[in-house]
Amino acid sequence: MHYDDVRGLSLTAIDPMLLMRRALAEFIGTALLLIAVIGSGIAAQSLSPGDTGLELLENAIATGAALVAIILAVGSVSGAHLNPVVSAADALFGGLRPRELVAYVIAQVAGALAGVIIANVMFSLPAVSMSNHVRSGPGLWLAEVVATFGLLLVIFGVVRSGRPSAAPFAVGAYITGAYFFTSSTSFANPAVTLARTLSDTFAGIAPASVLPFIAAQVIGAAGACAVVRFLWPQLADTAEEVVVPHEQEVGVG
Repeated sequence: MHYDDVRGLSLTAIDPMLLMRRALAEFIGTALLLIAVIGSGIAAQSLSPGDTGLELLENAIATGAALVAIILAVGSVSGAHLNPVVSAADALFGGLRPRELVAYVIAQVAGALAGVIIANVMFSLPAVSMSNHVRSGPGLWLAEVVATFGLLLVIFGVVRSGRPSAAPFAVGAYITGAYFFTSSTSFANPAVTLARTLSDTFAGIAPASVLPFIAAQVIGAAGACAVVRFLWPQLADTAEEVVVPHEQEVGVG
C-alpha cells in the first residue's frame, strides 16, 4: 500500500487484524532468522572446533538457506522485511504508513530477542549470556555500511525489475556472500545486531560494539535510499512488493 498522496486514493483505516497478522509474521520470521544465525554458529563451533573459516562457512550457508525459506514462508503476510532498515526504507518510499512501521520494528526487535533466547536454550546454554565478542574498528564499520547498502539495493532493485518472486533467493544469496566479502560478516540489521548481544557464542557481539554497528547500518541504508530513488524514480509504484508481495488493504476512490 502507499500513502494517500502517492496513489491519490482515500485509504481505509488500518485494519487492526491485518496489522496484527503482519506484526506476528515479522515476529516469527525474525525469531526464526536469529535461531538460524545463533544456532548454526553454536553448531559450527561444536562440529568444527578451531577452524574459523569452516565455522563461518557453515554459519553463512545455514543462515542464507534459512533466510530464503523464511521469506517464502511469511512473505505473503508481511512482505518478510525482518529488518528495521528495510521497513524504514519501505516507509520512505510509500510502502508502509507510520503506524505500520512502528508495529513492524517492535515485532522485529522482539522476535530477534526471542530467537536468540530460544537458540541458546535449544543448545543447553543459559537463556541469556552477554557476548564478549568485541567487533570494533573503522574497517568493520565501513563493512556494515557496505553490507546494508548492498542489501537494500538488492531488495529494491529486484522488486523494481518486476521479479519479486526472485527476491527471497537474491536476498539469501547476498547475505551468504556478504558473510565473506565484508569484514564484519554482514550484520546489516539493527534488530539482529542488538539481539546478538545476548549470546556469548560464535555469532555474538559485545554490547559496546552495537551502537557503532547500528550507526553504520543507518548510514548505509540512507545512502542506498538515495541511490534507489535516483535509479528508480517510479519505485512508489511497486513499494508494496517489498520484500515480496503481501496482504493489501483496499483503498476507496
